[in-house]
Amino acid sequence: MSTNVYKYIYGPVPSRRLGRSLGIDMVPFKTCTYDCIYCQLGRTTNKTMARLPYVPVKDILNELEIKLAMGEFPDYISVAGSGEPTLHSGVGNLIKQIKKITNIPVAVITNGSLLYLPEVRKALEQADLVIPSLDAGDENLFGYVNRPHPDISFEKMINGLIEFTRNFPGKVWLEVFVLSGITGMNAEVQKIAAYTKEIGADKIQLNTVCRPVEEDYISAVNKKQMEKLALLFPGDVEIISGDESHNINITSTTEVTDSEIINLLTRRPCTLTGISSGLKLHAHETAKALMRLIDEKRIVAIRSKSEVFYKICDKH
Repeated sequence: MSTNVYKYIYGPVPSRRLGRSLGIDMVPFKTCTYDCIYCQLGRTTNKTMARLPYVPVKDILNELEIKLAMGEFPDYISVAGSGEPTLHSGVGNLIKQIKKITNIPVAVITNGSLLYLPEVRKALEQADLVIPSLDAGDENLFGYVNRPHPDISFEKMINGLIEFTRNFPGKVWLEVFVLSGITGMNAEVQKIAAYTKEIGADKIQLNTVCRPVEEDYISAVNKKQMEKLALLFPGDVEIISGDESHNINITSTTEVTDSEIINLLTRRPCTLTGISSGLKLHAHETAKALMRLIDEKRIVAIRSKSEVFYKICDKH
C-alpha cells in the first residue's frame, strides 16, 4: 500500500473541520504537553515541555513533495499528528518551507499550551489557520481534563491564547471540547465562554467525544444539549461533533484502508495501536477509518481493562 512509504505524512483523510486534510506528524507518538482524558490515541507516554528537532524537517518536506507530485490536492495541509506539534523546534521553518512549494493552505492543530512562549507564537505566524483548544474554564477542571505538564498553569495557557489571537494575521478557530457530566454543564460552559470572548477567535468549534477513548468514564454530550450550549458562546459557533466523513468524498485509498482493517479484525480483535503497527498506517488515519467502520456498523469497540479493542460485528 502506498501509505507505507511515508513516516511523517498521512492521508489525505476526511476531516470534520478541514475537508480533505493531508496530515504531517512532527513528533513521536504521544509526545505531548497534555495527557487529556478524552484522547482517542490513549495515554501520553512522554509528557514534556522540551522543544526539540524530533524529526528532520527536510525528511518531512521530501515526503510532502513526493505526495504532492502524485497529484494529491487536499483542502489543507495540517500540522497535527499524534502529539503536540509545537513541541518541534522546527515547526516554524516547516511552515515557511511548505509555503514555498505549494499554495495549499497550512493549518496547525495544537492544544495551545505553548502559545505563551513568544518563539512559538512567531513560529506559527505564517500558517493560514491555527486551531487551538480550550477544554476548561478554571484551574481545577483544566488539571482534571487536560492533565498538563506541571509547568503549564491555566493562567499561562489562557494568556498565551489571548496574546496569540490578538496578533496572529491568519484565522483562529478555537475548539472547545465538552464532556458529559464534567465540562458539558451550563455552569462550566459559561466559564469557558467568558474566556472565549476575551480570546476573540474567528470561530468557536464546539466538539464532544465521538470515538472510543481509553478512560471508561468519558461520555459524549448529546446533540440537543450541544445546541443549547452553543447559545452560551459569543460570535460564530459551529458544532462539529458527528460523522467525520459526512459529505466528504471517500477515495480509493480509504476503501483499501477499510478493507485491510476488516481483514485484520476478521482474524482477531485489535487495539488502535495494534492496527496501526500491523498495517503500517498512521494512528490518525487508523482512528478515522475505525470511526467510519463503526458508523457503518461493520465493527464495534469493546473495552478490556484499560484498553479499547475493535472487532468485527457478529452479523458481519
